[in-house]
Amino acid sequence: MVSEKLLETARKIKIPTVATLGSHSALDICEGAKSQGLPTLVVCQKGREYTYKQFYMSRMRRGQKIGCIDRLMTLDKFAQVADKANVDALNLAQAVFVPHRSFSVYVGYDRIENDFNVPIFGSRNLLRAEERTAERNQYYLLGKAGVRVPMSFKSPDEIDRLVIVKAPEAKRSYERAFFFASTPSEYKKRAGELLKKGIVTKDGLEGAKIEEFVLGAQYNFNFFYSPLSQELEFMGTDMRRQTNLDGILRLPANEQMNILDKIRVNNIEVGHVACTVRESLLERGLAAGEKMVKACKSEYAPGIIGPFALQGAITSEKDGEDFVVFDVSFRQPGSPGIRFTPYTGYLFGRQVSMGQRIAIEISEAAKEGAVEKIIT
Repeated sequence: MVSEKLLETARKIKIPTVATLGSHSALDICEGAKSQGLPTLVVCQKGREYTYKQFYMSRMRRGQKIGCIDRLMTLDKFAQVADKANVDALNLAQAVFVPHRSFSVYVGYDRIENDFNVPIFGSRNLLRAEERTAERNQYYLLGKAGVRVPMSFKSPDEIDRLVIVKAPEAKRSYERAFFFASTPSEYKKRAGELLKKGIVTKDGLEGAKIEEFVLGAQYNFNFFYSPLSQELEFMGTDMRRQTNLDGILRLPANEQMNILDKIRVNNIEVGHVACTVRESLLERGLAAGEKMVKACKSEYAPGIIGPFALQGAITSEKDGEDFVVFDVSFRQPGSPGIRFTPYTGYLFGRQVSMGQRIAIEISEAAKEGAVEKIIT
């Protein structure tokens, strides 16, 4: 539930400042805010402000206003955004803060839930559910929703098919060290190699998710749920670019075999590509989105607010294709390119980015005196 103090802060907002952390998808968020005439503020960490300060600050050039960032708040560390002085400064600016993955990673769930007393656009308590170690995590919610997920294995000894193992990296626990195995012996060999190199830890492997590798075309289905209209909107689809996996896949098979003993395959996300889905297959993804909205409203009141994404694969089955989900994002996805898919055009008559859709919701809520409906 939203605290009374936070509700009081939200009710005082007349002209919202759209604020976010300077990472991940801040530019998409800020461009969307400016499209609706809203001021913007980006919280940067010293040494990581170059892109925002040098290239995208709002300014006049040859009689034309360019750029999408009005103000920078530069801190020694991102986590300091939850310090009281910075919280007070954001509230003074009438900020509505838009979370993304970097916000969760660098600030941390405990501080977000307990110290960051700034109105957040979205479901504050759902951010933690992305973590596979959380008690009622995304797997729990997918199960409650009745969405199809890959088969999982409780022990490496159960492996009887190609699986993907998702363990946290030893040095960067927010990144996952993926590896593949088809048998218990393959698992032990590859897990041992990663342990020896210090890429994963024993504790990380013990809590790792072992799941069937889904053979199919990978897609992210990106959605927006509006508390104002109480409708689910489909914003578009995309797929990931990953290093160094993408580079390896571009090599001929014999060259891949030659280098795989010398390097480790990384699945670190570095970008996205906008793509489309055959229209007869859209229903699978759309139905999964509707089920997730219902499940989250029941399990994590008030439920989903604004953007979320389902990552999965469209598979070929005996009785036709199906959509299998293996990851959920309960906040702004990191894919500005989804605006270049046609799906928002079918709904609104023009392409709308996720940043723009967020700003539309914030702007309408402010005009209606209903900011408390869109924040937690």
